[in-house]
Amino acid sequence: MRSDSERICAPLATEDYGIQPMPDVSPPKWHLAHTTWFFETFLLKPFASGYRPFDPRFEYLFNSYYNGIGRPYPRARRGALSRPTVAEVLEYRRHVDQAMQALLGRAEGEIGARVVLGLHHEQQHQELLLTDIKHILGTNPLMPAYRDDLASPAIPADAAAKLAFQHFEGGVVEIGAAGGGFCFDNELPRHPVLLRPFALADRLVTNGEYLAFVEDQGYRRPELWLSDGWTAQCAMAPLEARTDHPRAEPVQGPLYWFRDGDTWYEYRLSGPAPLALDAPVTHVSFYEADAYARWAGYRLPTEAEWERAAAEQPVAGHFADRDVLHPLPPRPPAAGGFPLRQIFGDVWEWTASPYTPYPGYRPLAGALGEYNGKFMSNQLVLRGGSCVTPPGHVRASYRNFFYPGDQWQFTGIRLAHDL
Repeated sequence: MRSDSERICAPLATEDYGIQPMPDVSPPKWHLAHTTWFFETFLLKPFASGYRPFDPRFEYLFNSYYNGIGRPYPRARRGALSRPTVAEVLEYRRHVDQAMQALLGRAEGEIGARVVLGLHHEQQHQELLLTDIKHILGTNPLMPAYRDDLASPAIPADAAAKLAFQHFEGGVVEIGAAGGGFCFDNELPRHPVLLRPFALADRLVTNGEYLAFVEDQGYRRPELWLSDGWTAQCAMAPLEARTDHPRAEPVQGPLYWFRDGDTWYEYRLSGPAPLALDAPVTHVSFYEADAYARWAGYRLPTEAEWERAAAEQPVAGHFADRDVLHPLPPRPPAAGGFPLRQIFGDVWEWTASPYTPYPGYRPLAGALGEYNGKFMSNQLVLRGGSCVTPPGHVRASYRNFFYPGDQWQFTGIRLAHDL
């Protein structure tokens, strides 16, 4: 599992490892070092007798946000670190992995719990690696491909032609992790919520549907937008082309969309490609998702509604192991199958729910308590995983969270309405 991080980085040129095009994006080299720092800091230093750190200065350089450990290096300046070199970071990983082998023989109790947490933490960063690599390459005027050998599965024609809604009864339901396996602390405790009857779209909103919103002047209609969203994304003149592609016309829309004449394109990890109208729209902010829902006459689901619906379905979908690394159109509904398509995988689905603690929430003890709890403010919950999420990493109770203006993640839209 740890080796998957280096496998993801293998197609990169050395020059790609240190790029940070915006503060939210971390250089690939930093991801490789930070995930190693996690095992060194929370396992080797407290539990491995006689362990000698690879470089004591790394405690400062690769601390992400754990103030209980010490002062972290500023996030926005991670791309300024030409040293340590990529080779030194890879040697750091080997040093820590070798030391961890001896400790794994004692992987029970608190040590075992931290090992499991560290592996799930690394999976989160493997997903972040792919989203950050896409931003590094997709905002380069050359728009180079990360990999030109990514799979392109055949998709049935008109798979996304019809949008239907699945109805759910109201009442008291339980949400949150039910036990029996790993979960993050923000999924606990399981608790009851009261839902009114609601309906959830059976598939995700497509590029073609979102393009209709763009062409209907959706970014010029203040009645559709929350105030902060209007200020952040609409009130200005049309934005410069998001990709800086030399042929692209200025557009307002999802990140990585651009237009050449009458033809719309998007940047993918396989390089620029014509916009696939039946594929789910992705790289939209919460503000964009909310405005689109208003324009379409619907709303976004709450996280409780989403989990109520998702709990009835198996955790199966289009994840990173499909090796496409881009959302795909939905498969046609199967006769007698599960009613909701794309509920897991393809794109993280914005919900209308603020990221706040569940009733009775208790963070982990010590510095590990900073993992989730300190971020429960000013962010929105997303559900379901994406096409770059490692398989087996998500579940119905999994809570992802981002700020409402964020676009660089594989985020998309599922509609809902009241009954």
